[in-house]
Amino acid sequence: MENPKPVIAILGGTGGLGTGLARRWAAAGYQIIIGSRTQDNAESAAGELRGLMQARGIGLVPVLAMDNIAAASAGDLVVLTVPFAHHTSTLLSVKDALQGKILIDVTVPLIPPKVARVQLPAEGSAGQIAQNILGDGVRVVSAFQNVAAVHLQEGQVVDSDVLVCGDNKEARAQVIELVEATGLRGLHAGSIANAAAVEAMTSLLIFINKQYKCHAGIKVTGMEHS
Repeated sequence: MENPKPVIAILGGTGGLGTGLARRWAAAGYQIIIGSRTQDNAESAAGELRGLMQARGIGLVPVLAMDNIAAASAGDLVVLTVPFAHHTSTLLSVKDALQGKILIDVTVPLIPPKVARVQLPAEGSAGQIAQNILGDGVRVVSAFQNVAAVHLQEGQVVDSDVLVCGDNKEARAQVIELVEATGLRGLHAGSIANAAAVEAMTSLLIFINKQYKCHAGIKVTGMEHS
């Protein structure tokens, strides 16, 4: 008998990227927990997701709604999709609940109003901050920073890559499986220290998007025969 798919808890799952990932994983058969700072916001987003999946003919999808702390406790694997301004406070609130788990950190250190300018924190990246706060008991993996939320929500095929950074190779491999479940290609991109380069590219893409009025992503070339 195959192992059941992990329950995915998405903290800050009411925003554009969180709901986009939730839609993709729910369509792939994963049970989803939408986490938010308030139960009401989580319930609203979960209800919309259930309605969308039923409208697409997928049927009843197990989508639960919880506050962030409860979601972090209940999820087998946890995803953090909060703005950088709430990154540290959210991590501190769920630190105990995350011990022994994988955390996928999607956060980018964007500092308004100049979000199209690279402004990395002193620690190097949001992913590194998360690993420092949570400690060795949590395997932090950084991913999905360079994917436009609008593409994930549209449900269409997205010809983009996701660079996956983390200190634990097995954790990175599990996250790459989840990347591929969204229809994207996931690539091992090294340790959590390398998340600095990936997060910095988000500001570059924001500038490109504004300049060319598009929703650009990234694609690694030269791997056709690997």
